[in-house]
Formats: sequence, structure tokens, C-alpha cells
Amino acid sequence: MPTWGGILNEIKAERAKKPAPTPGTEFDIVRRRYLKEVAKTTGRNVVLYATAWTQPGSDPQLTSVTMEDLQGLMEVFHGLAAAKGVDLILHSPGGSAEAAEAIVNYMRSKFSDVRVIVPHAAMSAATMLACSGDRLLMGKHSFLGPIDPQFILSGGDVYTRVAPAHAIMEQFKFAQDECAKNPAKIATWLPILRSLGPSLLMQCRYHTDLAESLVGSWLAKYMLSGHPDAVAKAEAIAKTLNNHDHFKSHSRFIPREELKTLGLVVDDLESDQQLQDLVLSVYHAATHTFSGTGVAVQKIIENNWGKAFIKSQQIVQFQAVKAGGAGSFALPMPPMLAS
Repeated sequence: MPTWGGILNEIKAERAKKPAPTPGTEFDIVRRRYLKEVAKTTGRNVVLYATAWTQPGSDPQLTSVTMEDLQGLMEVFHGLAAAKGVDLILHSPGGSAEAAEAIVNYMRSKFSDVRVIVPHAAMSAATMLACSGDRLLMGKHSFLGPIDPQFILSGGDVYTRVAPAHAIMEQFKFAQDECAKNPAKIATWLPILRSLGPSLLMQCRYHTDLAESLVGSWLAKYMLSGHPDAVAKAEAIAKTLNNHDHFKSHSRFIPREELKTLGLVVDDLESDQQLQDLVLSVYHAATHTFSGTGVAVQKIIENNWGKAFIKSQQIVQFQAVKAGGAGSFALPMPPMLAS
């Protein structure tokens, strides 16, 4: 198996073939070579959705799951034979649950057979995406995460922090109990609760319910379809994944064996050594793309035919294979997203 270092050597070899190669070209060549090999081995369509979120210097705004990703998936799904199904190689920190819902609705309208492959980690809303597949393919080194919603809270110019919806609701409840026991504490709690805003508590409840209901419905409809008690089992899994009291941290990594125990349908990546080697080579090549470009490239959505939607800190780039060779064009990013 080409290791992380082995893939780096392949990239360097491609770079040495030309006296003045186009920047980044060697990364694309190696990454796409292995994407094609995965498709050749499985006989299925392959789509890579990977972000630079585990690389130092990555931008959370650019690596998150957003509605723009739907545009990228429309680009790379176009022309793929639905009968072959699709393998989605997923590496993402998550993002918008609403965007995840739109992506799942679109993906499932295109493919009736979806397998989600997690070479490293798919967290939060990306875990939600993973739960929309018919099955998962994961290694010993692969993880999903809790799906409990997070809120970005700002304290004016003083601080900005991310807080779990569950923790916010628990804080309201704790304040309510304390003030009921000792009304004198109202003066202490009032500035804190006022800073959270009047609608935040209901938003927390609605978003928590949304994440759980979406995952529960997808599991029952797809992964657990045919199970004699699919709905109840799906709801129990979704409830556990949404339970902040259980996991204690939204960033907690849930390993493969624990996911199996929960009831998710997970195949072992190690059971097919050739496929494992190819999937990890794709993943290593993607991480080299992120680090080798100084994390200028933040997100890659790409199929096994070389058609890609690539997001960088400056531009969004579309790349497609044409009769006369590969072509690309770039669009300026909205200023609010530029780093």
C-alpha cells in the first residue's frame, strides 16, 4: 500500500516530469489516478468529498457543509450512470443540517444505492450525511461524531464561542431552578440570560429535533430498510447520536465498533485489502493537495472521471474532462468567504 510518504513520492515524481509544471497539477494527477482505480475495482461511481479541516490553517467557513456543496455535487454527479450506484468518500467536519438535508435529498434522487466510505472522520452534519447511505465502509482508523447542534454565540467585541444547543438548554433550566429556589439570584442570572437573546432557547430545541428527526428518517428509509423494527431502531440510534449527555463533547470521535453496537450497518474496510489501499491512497493524495498548496485548497468535490468542484481561499474552480483534454474556469469567491 502506498503510505502517506509513498503518495508524496508519487507527487514529487509527477512534478519532476515537467520543467515547469502548472502549480497543483501533480496533486490532481495522483489523486485522480487513485479515484479511477477505486471505480475500476468496485465497478461503481466514486465521488470524493474532502476538506482541509484537519490541516493546520484551514478556514472553518470554507470547510463546512454548506448549500454551495449542492452545486458542487450537481457538477460531479452529472453524467454518472445511476445504475452503478455511488461510493461517497467523505472527510468533513460537518456544518449546516439544512444543507445536509438538501444534499441527501438530491443525492438519493440520483442514486438508489449509496455507500459512504469514511477514510478518517465525518463529524456532525457529515455524520448525518453518512447516515443517509445504505451502508458504511470504515477502517479501524475511521470515526463518526455526535449530531447535536452547535450555536455560535457572540459577546460583542469581547468573545465569540461555540456552544452545544443541549448545554444552552441546560443552562436555562439550571438558572430557572436556582432562581425558583432563591429569587435573589435573578439579578445574577438576568445579564447572562439576556445576552443569549429571547429566541435562542426555542432555536436550540428546534435544531436538536431537526437533526434527530432527519437522521432517524434516513436510517429507517435507507440503511435499516427491511429491518423488522426499522423505525424504532432508527429513532433509537438517532437519539443516541444526538445525546450530548452521553458523549459530553461534540468533537468526540465515535469508532467503528461502537457504531456497529448502536446498530449502524458498517462494513470493515480491511476486509478488502486492495480497496483499502486505494481508498487510503485517495485520502492521502487529498491531504497532500491541501497541505501542498499551503491550505489554499480547502474543499474538493470530485468524481472518478476527473470532473471537480474545488474551493480555495480565493476562488471556486470547476474542472471537467473534455474531448480535447481537461479544461477549467474559475469564479471569484464572495468577499465574505475570502480569507
